[in-house]
Amino acid sequence: MTPSTSPAVLGRHPGMLERLGLHRRELRAWAMYDWAASAVQTTIQVAVFPIYFIQVAGAEFAEPQANQYLAYANSISIAIVALLSPILGAIADYSAVKKRMLGTFLGVGVTAAALMFFIERGDIVMAAALFVAANVAVSGSFVFYESLLPHIASEKEIDRVSTAGFAFGYLGGGILLAFNLAWIMYPEIFGLTASPTLPTRVAFASVAIWWLAFSLPLFRRVPEPPRMLEEDERKGVNPLRAAMRRLRETFQELRGYKQAFLMLLAFLIYNDGITTIQKMAAPYGTELGISQSALIGSILIVQFVGVPFSFLFGWIAGRIGTKRAIFAGLAVYAVISIFGFFMQTATHFFILALLVGMVQGGTQALSRSLFATMIPRHKSGEFFGFFSVFSKFAGIFGPLLFAFMIELSGSGRYGILSVIAFFFIGGGLLALVNPAEGERVAREADAHTRIATVPASA
Repeated sequence: MTPSTSPAVLGRHPGMLERLGLHRRELRAWAMYDWAASAVQTTIQVAVFPIYFIQVAGAEFAEPQANQYLAYANSISIAIVALLSPILGAIADYSAVKKRMLGTFLGVGVTAAALMFFIERGDIVMAAALFVAANVAVSGSFVFYESLLPHIASEKEIDRVSTAGFAFGYLGGGILLAFNLAWIMYPEIFGLTASPTLPTRVAFASVAIWWLAFSLPLFRRVPEPPRMLEEDERKGVNPLRAAMRRLRETFQELRGYKQAFLMLLAFLIYNDGITTIQKMAAPYGTELGISQSALIGSILIVQFVGVPFSFLFGWIAGRIGTKRAIFAGLAVYAVISIFGFFMQTATHFFILALLVGMVQGGTQALSRSLFATMIPRHKSGEFFGFFSVFSKFAGIFGPLLFAFMIELSGSGRYGILSVIAFFFIGGGLLALVNPAEGERVAREADAHTRIATVPASA
């Protein structure tokens, strides 16, 4: 399937829609899924649910211990997705069921979010199980969501369309979180005063509704890509066996691109620190006694500050280079870890949120683009499949280290400070990466491949 590249004449400003990567209905429908699913990431993974988990579901435990259980739940859910995603992705390619499998994960996730409405005081086991289910579902669905992108966007469009989905995710998650914050802070205005936990439980139900409703355009407008098989797979290769073989072959080829592989290892480590701060900041703030409204308000700061600063990081990379811009982001994250250790008040938490919002999206986006320059274009799909696996693994060890430091010290302060190790180690590996050499090797591979394939494609 070759996506159309002609701009659609839509609305009053078709030129602007084209520049944003939203000029066809299937592109807008695809981006809307990020809008839909990001509500899970903001309300459940980062802001509202972690606080509720500690204060209500884990009320029978000391806050550090409840925080520790949440860290374990995060690690378990990420590990499940990291192990399953490459296999499920390959099976979806083999059987042409990307949308069906996305819908399956969506159904599981929506059900888990809806059932969170029934979590009450002391229901920590139920809360942990639903939290893992929702995390696995949203992360798993993104494997299939992202795999649809190359089939609906041309090579010239793909960056803009991907960025549009990223921006939609920030906005969609932020908007629903703003509504959640409104009825949690002012329940009397919305008639949610029947019980102290009702506004928060309604927030969980709203995620289920939001996620389902705004996912519908994707299923209506985005076509299922055709089945794509390798030669031996046409002879009846088992889908699971084919998935394992592809994973092994991609790993073997990646090791031949030393700079790209080194970049991938660096990203795995420092992105683990980024993900840990993202997911454990709210529980840590709760442990320090910062109010729920202040914590959620801080997450809103991250959401809305992240949009312009992601674009700003792109400009900075053009001025000083992508690698140096990533180093700048990691330096800010090191400051965040140290600042978090000494944090005392809600004002401190707002400052921390501002710093995170300034560097979170830009650092991750530039890491992806730097990796892209050091891999052969003719194998970008395979290599980015492996990049996805590594990005899923990022986030397992940080929460485990966080939980271990709580076990040793009895406080989350040393947990947040320990995360700085990921930025130093990952930054050290990044310093060894030679982007120019990596790009040279990748372009040479492209050149040889083009020469070899000309006769076959003639």
